[in-house]
Amino acid sequence: MRVKLPLTDEIINTLKTGDEVFLTGTLYSARDQAHQRLSALLKEGEKLPVDLRGETVFYMGPAPTPDGKIIGSCGPTTAYRMDPFAPELLDYGLKGMIGKGNRSQEVTDAVIRNKAIYFYAYGGCGALYAGKIKKNELVAFEDLGPEAIYKLEVEDFPVVVAIDSKGENIYDED
Repeated sequence: MRVKLPLTDEIINTLKTGDEVFLTGTLYSARDQAHQRLSALLKEGEKLPVDLRGETVFYMGPAPTPDGKIIGSCGPTTAYRMDPFAPELLDYGLKGMIGKGNRSQEVTDAVIRNKAIYFYAYGGCGALYAGKIKKNELVAFEDLGPEAIYKLEVEDFPVVVAIDSKGENIYDED
């Protein structure tokens, strides 16, 4: 299924656990250190440097960018490292997350509460994902280097619905 970003509630409601999806539009990259800073800003009542309401965040670990390329290899990082911060960002208005691995019950509860979604990105496919990124722009926390927040324009970015808006989880063993 092809999905245009940003996600809408209508789109999110149609997506079910296990669906293969190709995303096109804007994603934001953010990892551990960026999440920690975003959380601190929210706790202090400060404005975020990037308005993530309605947006999707890719937990990616980029390699250095080769000459002439938009971005280096950029595979997903383990999502549970963002679990301490994800519920707060979902409550703020974040709609989608992309990473690898299972999430905590607190994250699943926040996904349900906020009608959001968690996508699994294929591990070991960083070169494939780099090829799906058409534009890469640094937008916040430049001092964090590869852990800074980047605005990424993607086309046919392949993911799988891991936790849908009703809390169905691909990792559950029923």
